[in-house]
Amino acid sequence: MSKVLIFGGTGFIGLSLANHLKEKGLVPILIARHKPDPSIKHEFREWDAVSLEEWVEDLNNAKAIVNLTGKTVDCIKTPENCDVILRSRVDSTKIIGEAIRKTEHPPKVWVQMSTAHIYGDPPSQVCTESSSTGYGLAPFVGKAWEKAFLHALPKNIRGVRLRTSFVIGRNGGALKSLKQIAKLGLGGKVGTGRQGMSWIHEYDMNELIYQSISNEKYTGMYIASAPNPVSNTEFMKLLRKKLGLSIGLSAPEFMVRLGAKLIFKTDPELALYGRYVKSEKLQSEGFIFKFPELEKALNDLL
Repeated sequence: MSKVLIFGGTGFIGLSLANHLKEKGLVPILIARHKPDPSIKHEFREWDAVSLEEWVEDLNNAKAIVNLTGKTVDCIKTPENCDVILRSRVDSTKIIGEAIRKTEHPPKVWVQMSTAHIYGDPPSQVCTESSSTGYGLAPFVGKAWEKAFLHALPKNIRGVRLRTSFVIGRNGGALKSLKQIAKLGLGGKVGTGRQGMSWIHEYDMNELIYQSISNEKYTGMYIASAPNPVSNTEFMKLLRKKLGLSIGLSAPEFMVRLGAKLIFKTDPELALYGRYVKSEKLQSEGFIFKFPELEKALNDLL
């Protein structure tokens, strides 16, 4: 049985990945704090993300593990939330590494989620795997997360780090919220509109993880993002086009800062800042994106 343990597997990305892996003939096991909807038929193990529990037994003879664990960054950045954002990623990664070392026949590969936010928010530079990391909370968390992974990864296990951008899909993620905002007539640019929106279709994200599991050429760090990032202005323009909306009011910075905290209960900088990233390594190693262009991706999803 080709088991793949997906830590943090009951969120939007984890459930989408589980379905993809099952179609490929693998057996996903979801390991998370919260039980999935009863309609989800994948195996599930409850985990508090800090303890060694029954899932440790599932590591034996598993094909791979995928670690997606971490508190969402879609929240107001209070000191408490910032602390949980960091610890939920670092501590869970350490525990997984500890569990692997106790396993007689451990998985052959560990695919680790990371974040493209690690590059910070350069206004126009296109970042690749060779670019310097940035400054701020997100880069700090990203670097700590990757450091914990590299320390926890046993030398006899292949490790793949995916610095992931904004994943767009049908059943969750930020695209759902952006679509609702556009339908309310607020589908114009956010702030200056020049901030980068690097994105990846859920199919390509899932396929990249699958290839990372099944193909030994994938090792080390990759940027998980479509090869054609766009500005916020261009993203919202294409979204309005797909939804049949000719007009979308722009949201100036002061309005975003006020509305994000009072109405959406989230960090305004998630909308006001961004980055342009793309992967040189995936291109050189021959990974083929099914959805390299945003318009094609939106046509598939909406």
